[in-house]
Order: sequence, then C-alpha cells, then structure tokens
Amino acid sequence: MTERRLLLGNEAIARGLVENGCAVATSYPGTPASEILAAVAFFQKENQISMHTQWAVNEKIAFEIAYAGCQTGLRTAVAMKQVGLNVASDPLMSAAYMGVKGGFIVVSADDPGPISSQTEQDSRLMAMMARIPVLDPHTPDQAKNMVALGYEISETYNTPVMLRPTTRVCHSRQDVALESIIQLERDVKFEKDPGRWAATPRFRFHLHNQVEKKLADIARHEATRPLCLNPEAKGSRAILSSGVAAAHTAEILKEMDLWQSIPFYQVLQPFPLHADFITHWISTYDEILVIEEPMAVIEMQLADRHRIRGKVSNAVSSVGELYPEHIEEIVGKFVGRETQTLPIPFTSGRRPTLCAGCPHRASFFAIKKAARGGIFTSDIGCYTLGLNLGAVDTVLCMGAAISQASGFYHAHKNKEKRPDIVATIGDSTFFHAGVPALIDAVVHNVKFVLVILDNRTTAMTGSQPTPTSGVGACGEPLAAVDIESLVRGCGVKYCQEANPYDVKGFSGVMKEAVKYSRENGPAVVISRYPCVIDLARKGEAAKPIPIDITEDCDGCAYCIKHFECPALVYHDENEDDKYTTVDPILCIGCGVCLNVCPKGAIVIKDG
Repeated sequence: MTERRLLLGNEAIARGLVENGCAVATSYPGTPASEILAAVAFFQKENQISMHTQWAVNEKIAFEIAYAGCQTGLRTAVAMKQVGLNVASDPLMSAAYMGVKGGFIVVSADDPGPISSQTEQDSRLMAMMARIPVLDPHTPDQAKNMVALGYEISETYNTPVMLRPTTRVCHSRQDVALESIIQLERDVKFEKDPGRWAATPRFRFHLHNQVEKKLADIARHEATRPLCLNPEAKGSRAILSSGVAAAHTAEILKEMDLWQSIPFYQVLQPFPLHADFITHWISTYDEILVIEEPMAVIEMQLADRHRIRGKVSNAVSSVGELYPEHIEEIVGKFVGRETQTLPIPFTSGRRPTLCAGCPHRASFFAIKKAARGGIFTSDIGCYTLGLNLGAVDTVLCMGAAISQASGFYHAHKNKEKRPDIVATIGDSTFFHAGVPALIDAVVHNVKFVLVILDNRTTAMTGSQPTPTSGVGACGEPLAAVDIESLVRGCGVKYCQEANPYDVKGFSGVMKEAVKYSRENGPAVVISRYPCVIDLARKGEAAKPIPIDITEDCDGCAYCIKHFECPALVYHDENEDDKYTTVDPILCIGCGVCLNVCPKGAIVIKDG
C-alpha cells in the first residue's frame, strides 16, 4: 500500500526531487522557498540516499554548482525565491543557451502580495527572457508531480526547466502519495566540448538559434497540453488560468453555478504556451478571460487582443495576490452577473519586532548612541526590523548596506560637515553579497562603520547554517570561515569583535569605531552573540536574569520608543498613571534592558 503523508508544498517538491533521481540539490534560503532543501536533506537521511545536498553562499553559486552537476549527466536541482533568481540570472541566461546533459530543474518560488519579499516579481517573465520552459503548479501534489514532468522535458529537449510555485503552494499542506525513490545509476562523465560549454559570442548566436527551435518543439509537447477541467461545458466564452489562481477559479465557477457553461482550462506551462491551443482558443471562443498572477505572461502570448480579457484590459489587477473574493468579482463581470463585492480589510495588527532578547536590539541601541544623526544603511534579514528602532534608513537588496554606505559617503565627502555612516549586515548576508562591496569600500577608502550582526545562523529563514557554522545541510561537519580573518583579508585595518549583551562595552567599541572611521576609513565591528531562538532550541540558553521595574518609572516610554522589547509593556489607559511593566512570559531575562532606562527604574528583581 502506498504511504501517504501530509506535506508542505515545499516538502512535496523536495520529495519529488528525491523520488526522481536528483543527485545534486543546492539552495540559498529565502522565503517562501526555504524549506525545500531542508526537506531534501530530511528525505535523503530518512531513506539513506547517496546524493549531494548543499546550502550555498548565495543563489548564483548554488545555481552554478547544480548546473555543473547536470553537465556530467546527473539530474540536479537548485531552489531559491524569486528575488534570489535575480542573483542567479547571469548563469541562468547562459545555461539556457548551452543546455543540459542530465535533467536540471530551477525552482523559483514566487511571492505575489508580496508577503515576505522586496518585490512581487513574476519568475515566469524571467523564464521568458532566458528562453526556458516554466511549469506552474496549483497544489502541493501537482508541484511534486511536475518535478517528474520537469525532468522529462529537460532531458528530452536538452534545456533547464523552471518550476514556479507561489507562496500559497509552498506553504499549503496536502495529503501526498510517497512513491518509490529512484536512484539513477548514471555514468558521471564531463565530455569536453568547448564550442558548447565555453562558447564564444559568435557561437552563442548559433546556440540561440537552437534555443528557439527547442522552444517551438516544447510548445507542442503533449504532456504540457492545457487541461480542460470541465470538457462537458459548452459556450462562446472561456477562462484560462494557472497556478493557485486556477484552483481558486475552479471553485468559484462551481459556486457560481457556471461549471457547465464556461469552459475552463488550467495552463500547466505558461511559457512557452502550447501552440496548438493558442490556435484552438482563438478560433473557438468569442471572449477569453485570463486569470493569472501577478503578470500577464499567458495573456501576452495570445495574439488576438480584441477578444482577450485580463491584465492588459484591466479586467484583472496586475498588483497583489488574487484572493478568491477578487476572482469571484472578476468572473462576475466577465459573465455580466452582479456579485457582492467584499472588501478585504488590510489590518496592520501589531507591527513585527525583534524577538525578546534579540542581540540585534542591543546592537542598534548602541549604534544610535555612537552615531547620533547619522545615516544608517541596512540589509535583508531579521535585523531589517531595526526600522522600528530608528536605526535603519535604507533597505535595498542583499549586500546593498555596504554599497549604499559608500554611495552616501561619496555624496557627502566634499561637505564641510559630513554625517557619520553606519551600515548593518547579517553574517549570512555578508557572505552572500557583502564581501565584494567591502573590498570596493576599502579600495576607495570609504569613511564608514560596518557592523556585522553575527548571530551564528540564518535566523530569518529558519536557522540554516552559515559558513561560520561548521555544519552542512544534513548536519555533516564542514570547515568554518572566520569572519574577522575574512574582513582583514579584504584590507580593513580596524576590526573589533564585541558582545552586544555587554551594552557598555559594546557602546564603547562603537564610539571608538565611529571616531576611527571619520579620519581613517572603513571600520568594522563584529557584533557577536547567538540567536536566542537558536540557543533555546539547542537547550543552551543562558540562565535568565529576573527583571523588575520600580516605582521610579514615570511612564516616559523611553524604553518603549528606543528599545522596543516586546517583553516591556506600556500602560497608558489612565492619563495620569502611565507606566511600564515586564511581561514574565515574553521576557527571557537577557538583562540588556538594565542599561536602557534613563531613570534607572529597570532593575534586577530581588529574591
């Protein structure tokens, strides 16, 4: 009897990879894709599979490692979020021209909304630009099954294939069948072919011609024909959809009693769109509604604009996630039926904040004191929440904290009074994209302070290991890289390590670093203390310090505004009686707040 498990979409994708003989799987963590590689590692250990599973330093490196594996004839895969695909776009474009030997799947998880990303960009457009096919699953089970389809297409047409789940697929759960695991016995061999693997620009022109021929063939591949989910339906209008939007649309059509009258097609492969069906749709239907998110990828491949309703005609929004309520309204307008417009409330709730006891909070507190009125550039990670503390002014992309610090310095360097500049970047992000920017800052003698927030893990995406951790994706021991040695190797003369929990000591180091940077150039402070969640998970948390707030508290709210620990609770129900208390459930007893209150009202609890 086939075993079934309730799997997260990302776990289902991982299961699909190991079931279909994936021999090399790589990734850099990024929500909503983070769980894919962790799940591959789990299934690898559970089933004692011989394969290579790796967290890489960034998405570009992850891509290149996996791609080299497929050049030897192995089936490989790389997973990332849509913003990570930007980082890997350079090798992606070239790999599409050179093709593959073994099957190669690029999992790019999109985030319509966006829910946890800088952008809600559409990876299908990146696939179009790269000229590779893209598969668009609408459920976790279909995502798992599309892995097999992806490898089939990849090896049949000698091309990388993109699998593009979205957040609602990645983080939904479904009962999924666990099929037998195939370990392909392939002869691992790299066959030298410089005209292909190292093609010069003139030969790349020839390779591009081959790519276009492949796409024409893929556009008629039988296994990717769009599915008419209600073939009994007859009518002059049809609806096309893909991904999670297709799942919502099918439900809406049934609820609106339109299942028998509106032909509905699920597009499995948004690019290249199945050529025969483009002809079929245009010749068969008077009007076609295209429901997809977030961009008009399917719609732009349909030639007859006059009969197409979608994003180009403003029938479907090009911004945000398509909720069922949105789709009901869209379908209602398409068929001329009144629907009840239900506004989806946007509730802010409690704003996200750093965890109680987070060492980053103490670091930001000291940074603000050391560089009052300064410019604070920052980066992608949980420390982005330094926004709430007034210690983050810019967040652009991975590694940009250092580059933007350089830009602000060059913009101000000829002014008589130049603001202090402090950049903050996490340890994982520093390895990902910060090192080249730091080298550039050293070469140009940028006068700024870089604070590397080293909490010994990739905390924001689920505590994946970093190059300092000394362990791999499966827990195997690896070499560890010393951040201070790397910083000094970049040419930095001033580099100090400090513990942010030692607020006075850390503040002293920060003031010294700011002073040094004003006259001499780059200064680096490594703020080192492990993530408290990670410590608690490992059972290594320090003995808590009991905290109390005395009657000296006058309700000034300084601790709330400038420190914002969630364990500090402000009471202002009574205008004449404002005060702060400690929530004993949230407080982890780090003791950092003992240095925060200007009145000295936060103390160690007696007894």
